[in-house]
Amino acid sequence: MKAFLATFALYAVSLASARTFTVHNHCPFTIWPAMFTDLNAGSAVPDYPTGWEADAYTSVSFNVPDNWTAGRIWARRDCDFSSNPGPNSCLDGGCNGGLECDPHTGTGVPPATVAEWTLSASGDMDWYDISLVDGYNLPARIDNNVGCGVPSCPVDLGPNCPSPLAGPFDSSGFPVGCKSACQANLDGDQADSPNCCSGQYDTAATCPPSGVAYYSYFKNNCPDSYVYAYDESSGTALWTCSSSLEADYTLTFCP
Repeated sequence: MKAFLATFALYAVSLASARTFTVHNHCPFTIWPAMFTDLNAGSAVPDYPTGWEADAYTSVSFNVPDNWTAGRIWARRDCDFSSNPGPNSCLDGGCNGGLECDPHTGTGVPPATVAEWTLSASGDMDWYDISLVDGYNLPARIDNNVGCGVPSCPVDLGPNCPSPLAGPFDSSGFPVGCKSACQANLDGDQADSPNCCSGQYDTAATCPPSGVAYYSYFKNNCPDSYVYAYDESSGTALWTCSSSLEADYTLTFCP
């Protein structure tokens, strides 16, 4: 009986320290959400597979430890894992591992709209954002149940994507992605690039938004998203919520 009570107590503690995350596909087509945890930053992982199929207008919910660190969720489009179960299985957003992303190397192939979290970070705050640093492939929004801020990119950036950034394209020629200026390698050297904030441009001072090609296209359409590596200066890139509120989060694709 004592052993049972001890086990139950541990279970109750684990439930109390978990958050509920819901991932909702509000798109009128199937997507394949994916999830990755940077295990170099933290060991806590959600209790759900790292990739799954989500039919149109469906959602799933799962527990996430309240110390989840450097976690990200994104969606993959136009996937077929039957013959090529790897990063090229999807038109965009694919990962090493196929349907379920490899826990160590399955970060996802750009372009992809990425939702990011670090829960219970310094200052007892949750940090979260909708990131277009890896480009764009679907509109997305993060809601919560405690009244904290709502980052989003609610606009379909594909159809009007500047031509140097457009793609990949589906079988009808429709752009299902919009690359970042870094990924598109517009200046020819990703290792020393103002678009990538790399090399001599690897600080906030040397990599202002004015030096990033097409920054305004992404930020004007999605002002509440994280658009490039040092976008925190915009004041609408990185969002915070007191960890003491124990917020649950809902990520919606095609909000």
